[in-house]
Amino acid sequence: MHAFLAFTPILVVFVLLVMMRWPAKHAMPVVWLYTGAMGIFLWGMDVTRVVASSLQGVFIAATILYIVFGAILMLNTLTFSGAVTTIRQGFMDISPDRRIQAIIVAFLFGAFIEGAAGFGTPAAIAAPLLVVLGFPAIAAVLMALIIQSTPVSFGAVGTPILLGVRTGLDAAPVHAMLGTEKFTDPAFMAYLLKIASNVAIFHGIIGTLIPTFLCIMLTRFFGQNKSWKEGLEAAPFAIFAGLCFTIPYMIVGVTLGPDFPSLIAPLFALPVVITAAKKGFLVPKRVWDFPPESQWGSDWMGSLKADSSEKNGKTKVSLLAAWVPYLIVALLLVLSRTWAPLKAFLTSPAVTINYSNILGTGLSTNAQMLYLPGTIFIVTVALTFFIQKMRSEDMVKAIGVSAKTMVGASVALGFAVPMVRIFINSGVNEAGLASMPLTLANGVSAIAGTAWPAFASIIGALGAFIAGSNTVSNMMFSLFQFGVADQIGAPATIIVALQAIGGAAGNMICVHNVVAACATVGLVGVEGKLIKFALIPMTYYVAFAGILGLIAVSMGLGF
Repeated sequence: MHAFLAFTPILVVFVLLVMMRWPAKHAMPVVWLYTGAMGIFLWGMDVTRVVASSLQGVFIAATILYIVFGAILMLNTLTFSGAVTTIRQGFMDISPDRRIQAIIVAFLFGAFIEGAAGFGTPAAIAAPLLVVLGFPAIAAVLMALIIQSTPVSFGAVGTPILLGVRTGLDAAPVHAMLGTEKFTDPAFMAYLLKIASNVAIFHGIIGTLIPTFLCIMLTRFFGQNKSWKEGLEAAPFAIFAGLCFTIPYMIVGVTLGPDFPSLIAPLFALPVVITAAKKGFLVPKRVWDFPPESQWGSDWMGSLKADSSEKNGKTKVSLLAAWVPYLIVALLLVLSRTWAPLKAFLTSPAVTINYSNILGTGLSTNAQMLYLPGTIFIVTVALTFFIQKMRSEDMVKAIGVSAKTMVGASVALGFAVPMVRIFINSGVNEAGLASMPLTLANGVSAIAGTAWPAFASIIGALGAFIAGSNTVSNMMFSLFQFGVADQIGAPATIIVALQAIGGAAGNMICVHNVVAACATVGLVGVEGKLIKFALIPMTYYVAFAGILGLIAVSMGLGF
């Protein structure tokens, strides 16, 4: 019963957003109230802890909005400078086929940004860029959400594994089994690398078809003919692009560990796939495009438009100058995450904003403002002003439009993240219950028994759906997954790997990821519709992971 009650906040989110199609700005305050009431009256949480969790959530939401604002500002800056016209024409020169553009921009370029930054940054960059190319805003967001799967487990230079799984497994039962005392011991690190290898192999197998999903989702839901078949026409090229990414991704994950698969794989795949597209290799003969804009659905458009800057009389920017801001972002993201002295400065206590011991509850959070992608976006905008020789009035317009776009997302995120923090922080209570996420996971595992490998990734996905983070999902559930593996006699390196894979897949439907991605293109009120669409590839991902997990356990793989 407690497991079912722990599931009800997720159920309420699904009912309000997906079934009743409430906009998130109306649904999430209701879910926050429901979760807070359940925490107080059923879990026995202290009211002060509920309020403190909410304040913690508001602080975290503000950091997310900061990232989103930076991404929107960068895109609007490029619009008012005239760079978007050049960027759009450059992609049309590669291929006018929208399916090919989605693969290159969302899947490959988005994967590289995920590998460098995480934090939902791929959606903040890829979704606006697709709108610039002429995609409906809702289709652009969906593409950006779907690709937040395969690259995510190794995003932000391996953070979901190196911080999430590593911290989650730092407990007595794991150390007792490995004969270690702390998580820096060589035996523990070797164990972690085995998990990372399994994650890379499973993701590589499953993720090869993600570009194909991009194509069929585009043509089925946003095409003139609403056809799956038109998406499958691009399957040969999509599978080729998928393999160009997943083969080096698996090789790097198995040989070098969790730091670089999502960084190195797209760097290899991008030039190969772009060259293939230009030469027409495996590209469908029939070019696919969206119907005329006059036939687009009323909820397809956001406030961000693909308006040509030429309409505003802007001078055309050269192709190199147009792409320089994205190159700067990529360079700064990689340097800030991999160059130790710079990373140490950006994350040092001296430049970190701390919100400690909130209302005396011991709950804390912090914001490393200089390390957040939002700061990198803003620095890039400042450089772009000079590089592209913008007028001051155009920069002022870009800032004004960006600030206005943020309003719709602020309410939804301002309640969604606090709801999540109440859910996660519910483990301290007078009822003596485990936290709501662990109670839910325990209930599912009791039902699944020895068939657990088929369900392990679902728990990871639920964790990401709740927390909005693969890293946090892994922190919450890695030790739980390890314990279940021990109970059923399954290799823990397989079960924990399935946790990480599910945690990545859950990012596709996470409420605050959806809200944040919508905010970057000024789209409001369609969050439930997007979650409903994204459930299709997410279900494929966790189902395929479950099948692979059952096969791996039955064959005695892992240790």
